[in-house]
Amino acid sequence: MNDRVSETITQPRPLFLRAIARERVERPPVWFMRQAGRCLPEYRALRAGVRDMLALCADPRVAAEVTLQPMRRFAYDAAIVFADIFVLTLALGQEVWFETGEGPRLGELPSLEAMREAIQAVPRNLAYVGETLQRVRAELEPERALIGFAGGPWTLATYMLVGYGGEEGRAKAKAMALADPARVEALVDLLTEATIPYLVMQARSGAQALQIFESWAQSLPEPALFERLVIRPHARIVQGVREAGVDVPIIGFPREAALPLIEPYVQATGVQVVSLGTATPLEFGRRLQGGGVAIQGALDPELLRAGGTSLSARVQELLEAWSGGPYVFNLGHGVPPDTPIEHIAAAVNQVTRWRNP
Repeated sequence: MNDRVSETITQPRPLFLRAIARERVERPPVWFMRQAGRCLPEYRALRAGVRDMLALCADPRVAAEVTLQPMRRFAYDAAIVFADIFVLTLALGQEVWFETGEGPRLGELPSLEAMREAIQAVPRNLAYVGETLQRVRAELEPERALIGFAGGPWTLATYMLVGYGGEEGRAKAKAMALADPARVEALVDLLTEATIPYLVMQARSGAQALQIFESWAQSLPEPALFERLVIRPHARIVQGVREAGVDVPIIGFPREAALPLIEPYVQATGVQVVSLGTATPLEFGRRLQGGGVAIQGALDPELLRAGGTSLSARVQELLEAWSGGPYVFNLGHGVPPDTPIEHIAAAVNQVTRWRNP
């Protein structure tokens, strides 16, 4: 037996991937959305020397370092590549910049024809994200998984149509979707087709799972709109990734979507994991697990920020309720930037000490 085959056989399979595959595991794996950077002093020191967020993402050496920083501090079972959802927008030809204290700003929306022509060059134009993944995978321990991601088409469309985010931006984008559904759906469909080669490239660069961040799913509580602007595009992304021969698990994150929409989302999209919001009833999560999908999330980021007995009690409650099924311990959204590091360490350590019955 040659050395390469021997290494493949003996290499440990990440707990994260085993849990998603419904294998019996000793405890739930844990990682946190927005764990890279955010509250870490080493990130802030590094960030001070880079022009802006997009410049940081475009430097694979620096982006890989940011991805690995939280893995050195905490016993996370998975790393998520440090990137930004707006790199895809840039690759399609729309200008993006960040205003201090105000978030992203976007320039004039290019024509659909121009953006369609740009889709074929997406993997090449975003090759720096692939190089970041390769660098991280080369340094990350084999028992820890690596996750790639993209912004959900509806979420990207809300920014691209309006030029900014926030509640006002989301409301204006939704009004456009109601007033001119053909135009908005055409943009969502285009973004869907652009996301497929981007995620395929990430998987081929070392990502062992892929997450679709539909951060503004919560603004579409109406079933018909949710089906057209979230479910249908996500189902097409999963289909397109599979048609390209990529079989890594796909995590759907329809952030804070109305509970009656979650099960149809899971059934129609074919995601292997669904990320749940902070108000999710425990019984609802168990029902999803029983239906064959792994669940992730639900811990309130504000509890993580607050720490103390309320945090430990909720961590315990989630572990007791969901660790019997396929479950990835995570937040309902991202780590707040002012979260004390000791609170993160306490929550992660509590999960890693847990042992399934």
